[in-house]
Amino acid sequence: MRCVIARFPFELTKSGVLETMKGVAPEPVTGPFVVIGRRTYPPKQVGAVVTRQDRRDFGVDEVLRAMTRLGFTCGSRPDVSSSPVAADPLRRASDLLGAPPAA
Repeated sequence: MRCVIARFPFELTKSGVLETMKGVAPEPVTGPFVVIGRRTYPPKQVGAVVTRQDRRDFGVDEVLRAMTRLGFTCGSRPDVSSSPVAADPLRRASDLLGAPPAA
């Protein structure tokens, strides 16, 4: 499939991407992701490895669009550090269930 990433055309195939990413260890994922094989990668890492371009040259959306068209699973995870988590398990369970109604 022909796709354009950072204004450069690339002929990408699903098998080619799988082969290219085969020995690459995934970096930690906190936001958008691409599932290749059984591993989850950040889109910028996939784009850099597949296109051999600098990560600053392309956007996450370009890579997600290309990988989705090739048939890979793509999505976005909420940033874990932005949500407050109660340290006490009882307090966390209470927060999940909701506060009792005011009398």
